[in-house]
Formats: sequence, C-alpha cells, structure tokens
Amino acid sequence: MADHRVFVGQWNYDTNDSLFKERFTTRRLYLASMLLFTLGTLLAALAPNFAVLLTGRIIQSAGAGIMMPLMQTIMLIIFPVSKRGAAMGMVGLVISFAPAIGPTLGGWLVDHYSWRSLFYLVLPISVLTIIIAYYSLKNVMEVSNPRVDVLSILLSSLGFGGLLYGFSMVGAAGWGSLSVTLSILVGAVTLAAFIWRQLLIAKPLLEFRVFTRPLFTLSTILSMILFIGMIGGETILTLYIQNVRGDSALSSGLLLLPGAIVMGLMSPISGMMYDKFGARSLSIIGFLIFSLGNIPFFLLAPSTSLTFLAVLYSIRMLGMSMTMMPLMTASMNILPHHLLAHGTAMSNTMRQVAGAIGTAMLISIMSTATVSSSAQTPVLAMVDGVNKAFLASFVLGLLGIILSFLIKEQRSKQPAA
Repeated sequence: MADHRVFVGQWNYDTNDSLFKERFTTRRLYLASMLLFTLGTLLAALAPNFAVLLTGRIIQSAGAGIMMPLMQTIMLIIFPVSKRGAAMGMVGLVISFAPAIGPTLGGWLVDHYSWRSLFYLVLPISVLTIIIAYYSLKNVMEVSNPRVDVLSILLSSLGFGGLLYGFSMVGAAGWGSLSVTLSILVGAVTLAAFIWRQLLIAKPLLEFRVFTRPLFTLSTILSMILFIGMIGGETILTLYIQNVRGDSALSSGLLLLPGAIVMGLMSPISGMMYDKFGARSLSIIGFLIFSLGNIPFFLLAPSTSLTFLAVLYSIRMLGMSMTMMPLMTASMNILPHHLLAHGTAMSNTMRQVAGAIGTAMLISIMSTATVSSSAQTPVLAMVDGVNKAFLASFVLGLLGIILSFLIKEQRSKQPAA
C-alpha cells in the first residue's frame, strides 16, 4: 500500500501545478517534472535505508504531481471542444497503461529479484523520455509570471497534508488516536484558512471559483466517488488476496491486470462516445455497471475463485472507464481557457484527496467489521470485513447513479489554441 507521506507529496505538487504552468513554459515545466521523477527513481534505487527510499518516492511523486495535470491541460488547450473527448480518452489510455502492467510486473519482480529492480527498470525509460522531450516538445501555454504567495503554499501544504496524513493513519492507529484527531483537526482549520485566502487575493494559488459552475462541481464530486471506488477497491481486494488467501504479490497483480487492461482499452472508446452522446448517459450507465459489479464482492468467501474475482473486477473497471474521462472532459469544457490550468489542478487535487481519504474510510470499515464480527476464525472475520467494505462501495455507486441524473451539459464552442 502506498505510504501516506507519498500521497501528501503528490497532492502538494498537484495543488501548485496551476502556479507552475503560469510561471514556466510547457517545455521547461515538463522537463523539470521528468527530471524530478528520474532523480527520485535513482535515489530510491540506491537507497541504503527506508528513510532514503521514502525521500526518493516523495521526489518521484513531486514530478508525477506536476506531470499528470500538465498533460491534461495541454490536451485541453490544443484540441477544440468537439474533439476533446477522444483526446482525453487517449490520456485515459496512457494513465491506465501503467496500472495495467505495474502490479503484475512489480509482483513478479519482487517475487524473483530485489525490490530495487522496480526502480532500475523505470530509470532508463525516464532518461529516454527526457531526451525525446528535449528535442521534440513544443511550448503551447502562455506565461504570465504571477506573484508567488508563500502563505498560500504553506496553508495548502498544512491543510490538505494534515487531512491526508490523518485519514491515512486511521487504518493503523484507529479513530481514537491523538495523532489522527490532531492531524485532521489542524488540516481542517488550516484548509479553511487556505480557501478563505484564495477567495481574497487577486491571483490565487488554486482558483476555488471554478466551483461556481455547477457542472464542474458535480463532475468533480462524481470523479471523487469513482476514485474512492477504484483506489479503495483495489487496496481492499489486495488485502483479501494476500492476507485472507495467503497468495503472493504476483497473484494480486495478475488478478488486477484484466480490469486495468479493460479500463485502458475502453478509455479511448468512451472518449469518442462522449463526443457523440455527452457525459450524462455514459455516467449513468457506467455507475450502474460499477454498482452491479460490487454486489458479488460483498458476498465473498475464503475460497472464491481467483478467475471469478478477476472477471468481477473487470466489470467494475468497465463501468469506471465509461465514466471517468467523460466526466473529466465535461468538467473542463465548461471552463474558459484562462481557468483550464486551475481546473485540472483542482480536479486532480480533489481526486487525490478522495483516493486517500476514501481508501482510509473503506479500510476503517473493514477493520471495524473484522473486529466486531462474530465469525469463528480470524480469516472468516476478515472476509466479513472485506464484504462490508465492498457493501459501502456499492452504496457509493448508487449515490453516483443518482447524481448522474443531475448532469446538464451546455456544449461550449471554444476553439483550440
């Protein structure tokens, strides 16, 4: 499971991404993010202890936190509204490709070689990407050099960072822990101060006024629900495979592989379908499939077939793939060009927060149900906890269906840059 401090690191750079985009050219910003990612990979590969390994992972997350929103913003700028669905579908394919092969390949490497091989494999690919980008990448974004508001950066780091840290520690420390309560309280108060400051200053670090557009707000909420279901479901299922069944990391990766492939292959298709039908229909159908796909998961037994689980997981991911990129595209299409960078930064920030907090909530539900279960053995008690967690995911899917009926799109006629 990802360390909570890595979540904090990636979120912090997602938040500052809109500021970076306005101060640096596309080419310089992308090369800087890839260089950070490469340096973090090298540091992690050579790490002599856990502290250095964690530092390397945080540096990696810093690069990725800049890179992912940047890629989305570039796609939104260079493509007209009528073709953004297909373009963002290709973005979804790229984003889904790593999860398709990462868990399986990573599990195989860890089972057969040193954990350092995970980083040594990525390192030459990162270097090659930097070389290609240096010679081929063009600048497409305007640079305005806004003033850096140091106080906003500090408040954002403490606010969202405190919330992520607190919720991520729930599974290990419990809700009654002082560290959890204090972190969440400090995070909530500081976050409120951060939002208030962004509404007062002329050049906010993160433009919360994007939420004045109902479609953006609704699409972001639905995307957050999907991220909770995706990240949380993957984590819970991995715990079931390894802790209940006693299978290897490779087995977990193989089980998740078909679903990730389905999501990757469906992303371009759902993008093209969005250009033709809009987000409302796709969101309703996608959440319906996602909800139905959750039902067998809260009826699991210790001996449930892995093949059966892989098929069920693929059905869940099919529903998500029909919904994820169309919702993201719809939320961006409603924004004018000068707010696209803020929109992508805000959207990615909210998804990161939802993924971390939602996963902690599902693990907390699983842990509570496991402890309070009347099952005769610890294994059956944990199975009961897993079932309860997927039941909560099913309820989230039903909420997504209801909210999807509220989507009302107004097709903008913004041209490409």
